[in-house]
Parts: sequence; C-alpha cells; structure tokens
Amino acid sequence: MMQQVITSFLLLVGACQALIPATPGEQTRRAIISTRDTISKIRAANKPPRIYVDYLIPLPPATTDADIDPWPGGLAQQYPYAEEIVRELLAGVVEDSVPEKCSSQIISASDCCGLFIQESPNSPELDVAALLFPSPDQLENMKEIEQMVGDKRTLLVFNRQFTRAADFGFFKKGESQKFLDKFEWAFAFQEIACRGEDVKLVFEQSNGWKASVIDENGEEIDAMDASWDTAIRPDYLELEKYINKIIPEPLWMRKMGEAQEKGFKFQRKE
Repeated sequence: MMQQVITSFLLLVGACQALIPATPGEQTRRAIISTRDTISKIRAANKPPRIYVDYLIPLPPATTDADIDPWPGGLAQQYPYAEEIVRELLAGVVEDSVPEKCSSQIISASDCCGLFIQESPNSPELDVAALLFPSPDQLENMKEIEQMVGDKRTLLVFNRQFTRAADFGFFKKGESQKFLDKFEWAFAFQEIACRGEDVKLVFEQSNGWKASVIDENGEEIDAMDASWDTAIRPDYLELEKYINKIIPEPLWMRKMGEAQEKGFKFQRKE
C-alpha cells in the first residue's frame, strides 16, 4: 500500500516537471518511474525485458570551472559514483526490495564493467540485473549474462560504452546487431554540443524523446520540433536546423554582443 502511495505521489510531481531533471535526485526519481513503466510495457507484450538507461552522472563536488576534464581518471573515477546510483535505481525499480539484497561482481576490472543483481522478495522473475559501463569488449559477457537472466527477468544496461553495432568491429557487426536489437530505451539523460549550444536530450516512457537548449543565462529552451516522432532520438542534423530556426544568433555572436555592451568579463567591476 505504501509503495502505491509513493508511486502515485511521484507521478503527480512528474506531471508538472521541467523538460530536464534539475537535480540528481530528480533524475533518479524520473529514471525509476520510466524504467518501471518500460518494464511493465515490455512484460505486457510478453517479451523479455531488455532495456537501456543513460544516466548523466553528476560531476565530482570538487569540480571547478577551470577543470578541463572533470573526470581525469575516466571510468575508473566514475565507477564509485555510478555504483551508488545503480544501487539506488535498482532498489527503486524492484518493488518491495531493499539495498541489502543487491549483489555485485566485477566483469572486467580493466574496462570498469560491473554486474549488479537486485533480488525481488516477491518472485525471482521480478529480479533485475544491471550491467554497468559495458563496452564492445564485453560482447561475449553480455550474451552469457543475457542467457543467464532468462526471458522473464529484466536485464538493464547502464551507461553503455557503445552506440551502434559498428562499434563492435566489422567482423562482429551482424552478431552484435542481433543482440542490440533486443534492447529498447527505458530512460536517458544525455548532453551534447550542437551548433555550439548546450543541448540536453531526455527519454522517458511517458513522453518519448525531448530536446532542450540551455542558453548562456541558464534558461531552458524547448528544441523539439512538433513534427518529430518522439519515439526516435532526434537526429543531429535535424536538431541543428531546428536550433537555427528558434535561435538564429549562434552563441559566439551573442557573447560578442554581450562583450560590446558590457565589456569583457575581466574588465567588469561588478
């Protein structure tokens, strides 16, 4: 009963949310809701739940504007942060579960790939397994784990280190494509640079894909053309065209106008 009340509250809050998550807590909450919804939809279609989650890991607390690379240690530095997020996500996705029922093991230490399994107290079929940071080098591992999970349980790939079958190499392209075709998006919060703009992409089961530009003042601008299919991730070139339409002046030109009006930052006294 309490779980149903919490879920209803989260859905009510989500009804009036912004396009992109404002905090890590909100991102996690929305990821849990969307992942649950996706698993339910797949189960209703009587298919094996195979899903992707792309989570925008918050920068380390000590990060400053002067840092060229906030993650100089790469995936090895990100892993402890990501592990905590994965555990919280799984505990929220598996109903009535507790964090203590989440087991883990390292799949590849050199590639920083790990496996997490959240047990359900209600039924083994409701367990969820999650692969963290799998790369093309783990194709055989992923296939073995997918078979181990079986058709009833969920396999979640968290922050994959590949985007297409070609990433697995020419000779494994067909094999990997067959494997990747089993998966669909459950949640995504991604950031890209498009026409020099800071663009955020979000996928949620309830809304599909959404795109927004965060301008130099921190304002969120909807960058999703109403004619686009929200079930498909926005194409880069189409996104660039639409940004040109809604924000004619590029960022460098707006910055130049600001400098002419207010002077360069190092010259300002405020």
